[in-house]
Amino acid sequence: MTSPRAALIADTAVTLLAERGLRGLTHRAVDEAAGLPPGSTSNLARTRAALLTLALDRIAGADSAPLRPLKKVSALLSPPAARDVLTNLLADDLGVRLAAGRGLTLARVELALEANRDEALRARYDELGGEFSGLAATLLAAAGGRDAERRARYLMAWCDGILFHTTAGAGQAHPPSQEELREQVDLMVRTLIDP
Repeated sequence: MTSPRAALIADTAVTLLAERGLRGLTHRAVDEAAGLPPGSTSNLARTRAALLTLALDRIAGADSAPLRPLKKVSALLSPPAARDVLTNLLADDLGVRLAAGRGLTLARVELALEANRDEALRARYDELGGEFSGLAATLLAAAGGRDAERRARYLMAWCDGILFHTTAGAGQAHPPSQEELREQVDLMVRTLIDP
């Protein structure tokens, strides 16, 4: 984000997606919810596609901020340390996304569904997803895993499944505890590293 106003608009768009879904996200709704003069949102994101991309980029930025430093230090970790870092990172991240970050997760699910109907949004969604998969592959390789790129895709699919199941699917009524998440992540990571 280049300005506080742009950040406010992006954050408000994400909040509206989580609260109202895609139908509730309009330029006017963002202006009103953010307390901005009419036309402020359309001045920043002229089209609906631009508004959706702005929201997606904001979600990806929030999701990836704690992960970026790990790519640089992963080569310095021993395999057991890399495995522990990956396990703790995923368990903590999933716990946040299912609790305090639930709104971001719901907005991300909305955008994932819309990406199936919008080629430009699909391309951006997949590009951002590739960045996460790349980081997972780097950590899996540092942990001693073979065929890390392919197995990182397995790991990302599993994470997406947990997030969807718990925020929008049948598991919404019974979200996993942090202890259960850690146990599941540990099992998944060990399985991917030591097949």
